[in-house]
Amino acid sequence: MKFLNQFVYNFIRKTLRNSKYRWLLIAASLVYLISPLDISPDVIPVLGWLDDGVIVTLLATEVSQFLIEQRKARKEKTTASSSVS
Repeated sequence: MKFLNQFVYNFIRKTLRNSKYRWLLIAASLVYLISPLDISPDVIPVLGWLDDGVIVTLLATEVSQFLIEQRKARKEKTTASSSVS
């Protein structure tokens, strides 16, 4: 079971490194949060909030990772252009 969990985790992390899939995940997360349909309805106290919390956490993680990568790329680009001058 641990091997299967590690395999799924590694597959998801490698897939999300592709920017096309990251944007798809971000868009799907936003649609899921806005949509009235849920995997588990919010009427069920703990489970209804838990699935939304997992989606919000995933969304925040991916957006922050994207912003960090963009900032790093911009810094490298600025450093490279200043060293050429």
